[in-house]
Amino acid sequence: MARRYDTNDATDRTTGLREAASAVRRGELVVLPTDTVYGIGADAFTKEAVGDLLEAKGRGRNMPTPVLIGSPNTLHGLVTDFSELAWELVDAFWPGALTLVAKHQPSLQWDLGDTRGTVAVRMPLHPVAIELLTEVGPMAVSSANLTGHPAPEDCDAAQEMLGDSVSVYLDGGPTPGNVPSSIVDVTREVPLLLRAGALSAEDLRKVVPDLEVAN
Repeated sequence: MARRYDTNDATDRTTGLREAASAVRRGELVVLPTDTVYGIGADAFTKEAVGDLLEAKGRGRNMPTPVLIGSPNTLHGLVTDFSELAWELVDAFWPGALTLVAKHQPSLQWDLGDTRGTVAVRMPLHPVAIELLTEVGPMAVSSANLTGHPAPEDCDAAQEMLGDSVSVYLDGGPTPGNVPSSIVDVTREVPLLLRAGALSAEDLRKVVPDLEVAN
């Protein structure tokens, strides 16, 4: 039976974050608020948990799960060949609605789907998400919806779709909006905007003037 906690209530928030962290460590799924939409998350290093996440969403391995982190410093252990331009994007837009696709460290023992040696990573601008990520480390997190359905802007919508496939729901109230993060590929010499979301190409070009945009 799923448990739900109101993170706008101090007592519930403390209990909910503790229960969510315990669930993640047990390889279970949790739903958490972010600065874009609600996400469904699991321990990034537990293969079975990531598989359960994909199954709960009805999503295939051909759509790998992004990873959320609680601090830019975590990147040092996750990615390789991370350029100076990539770090400038981190400095300018994290925490926030920017996802960076980078080469992951070959030594990492994780299975996020068919990633071809890359990882899509982001630090969200949400205190509940950051607190949980700081406690448990990197999490595989995708929007908390069934594939093909709208991404949820509140906990009710997430719970209606995902039900008891999730152990703990952290209810932070409505999210600021349903505009997804922008995605930039930094595996190339010149970063490439794969998806414009909350940040436009113009926003990003203030930091990376030569930014290219995918067709």
